[in-house]
Amino acid sequence: MDPTTAPATTPTAADGRRPGYLYHKVASHLAAYPDRLLTVGEITRALAVPSTGAVSEVLKKMARAGYATHLTGPHRYQITQAGIDAAGAMPPPAPRAPGTGGARSNRRQPVPRPNGDLYFPRRLAGATDVDVLRRLRDKRIPVLLYGPPGTGKTALVEAAFGDLLTVAGTGDTVVEDFLGNFVPLPDGGFEFVYGPLVVAMREGRALLVDDATLITPKVLAVLYPAMDGRRVITIPGYRNERVEAADGFYVIAGHNPGVHGAILTEALASRFDVHIEVTTDWDLARHLGVPRPAVEAAVALNTDLAAGRVSWAPQLRELLGFTRVSKTLGSAAAVANLVGRAPLEDREQVLAALKQQFGADITPLTLGKQR
Repeated sequence: MDPTTAPATTPTAADGRRPGYLYHKVASHLAAYPDRLLTVGEITRALAVPSTGAVSEVLKKMARAGYATHLTGPHRYQITQAGIDAAGAMPPPAPRAPGTGGARSNRRQPVPRPNGDLYFPRRLAGATDVDVLRRLRDKRIPVLLYGPPGTGKTALVEAAFGDLLTVAGTGDTVVEDFLGNFVPLPDGGFEFVYGPLVVAMREGRALLVDDATLITPKVLAVLYPAMDGRRVITIPGYRNERVEAADGFYVIAGHNPGVHGAILTEALASRFDVHIEVTTDWDLARHLGVPRPAVEAAVALNTDLAAGRVSWAPQLRELLGFTRVSKTLGSAAAVANLVGRAPLEDREQVLAALKQQFGADITPLTLGKQR
């Protein structure tokens, strides 16, 4: 860790060690487990030091220096990419934290999502995308992720925030999908069930508004008082109950430009201080075992997409699906299936790109008259 951020080097009266000794121990421990959020108590116990207060002060110093992110409710800390990069000059890491398996990971170590799938972090702003989102949350800076469907926007958010709640946006999304509604009970009565916005505010959790630009502006307006300096909303349908945001509450949104019905209004765009474009990582696709011809065809089609010559091109989601189908049904069926996933108006161009790479007659998977 950068010695300029460590405490002075005069020995202490208590144990004769330099005050920077604890700083280095804490930083080394965080660096050993870069994908974990650790509480002050967990770190104190792992290092076998007597003072949680001293550990807390070290962690605050690291957060101020940009070497760690700080999440509240409860207080948890995680090393940043800057901290990982600076950790090479530090002493060897502390003993393994319980349950980690003990392997020290690098900056690209996959992060598990709630469904068990792994997310591979991508580089962003001198760190990783997961690290950047966590730092922005710590500073209450809302983010709008935009890009074609299937590029990993939702996967990134799920990997970054283990306490995530989600509202899936459609043209039919209503205010009650955010705030909650009355549901019938078996005895014939009704009970009000709070929606994800209310739960996220009260419990200090992250809220993803997926496909936010498919939701009508009138409905989206329910978010704005929760995101601005007020951080307070009311529930008109339930006694005008007042809801205040706890520490840790955070809103992030996803936008798919070009999708029919998606409208990014100025009112929505201005609520998000950071806009991040998310595209497919072709190197990652190759690393995950997607066949080279499929990747090359996708790259060519995405070039056409950027130029406006097609309205659809396969992204990482489709390429991973291609790989699974290929392993199950064979390459020819996987190629035919990929053609069938393309919109009718783009199917000819998709077919041409795939033929150029695979060099075979291709038709979409079809059921019809038995031969």
